[in-house]
Amino acid sequence: MFYGDQRDQTRQFFFAVWQKLQNNSPLLPLEAQIADVMHLHPEYNAFFADPDHNSDADFSVETGQSNPFLHMGMHLALREQLGTNRPAGIQDTFRAYCEYYEDAHVAEHNMIETLGEILWDAQRQGLAPDEQRYLSLLKQRLPSHTV
Repeated sequence: MFYGDQRDQTRQFFFAVWQKLQNNSPLLPLEAQIADVMHLHPEYNAFFADPDHNSDADFSVETGQSNPFLHMGMHLALREQLGTNRPAGIQDTFRAYCEYYEDAHVAEHNMIETLGEILWDAQRQGLAPDEQRYLSLLKQRLPSHTV
């Protein structure tokens, strides 16, 4: 996903970024992107401060646990979409969400819910994510439908 395909490698990469932040060490571009999302989520600070205890953590939706790796990964995936405007029109949709919510982070949260749904459906069906359905759902779910 971000650093190899292995869960442990990805998690260690996130923990390493956290440590670099604490040490005020220089960050590579991808690390800076992760750090930006970390700054938006101080509720995960204690989690990342304890890699020995948390690197193998499992998360259960049934018990209301949020997976910080998945959550931040969704922010990063959306930001990559915005950077490439893929699917075409995602940048305009994001601008409309930002105008409605008046907060880019809140806009991202609302959009990643739909992204998660689309990815889950695609994985369950063994298909590529349906970009047009994704954009259509985002537009439908924007309360003012200004896109």
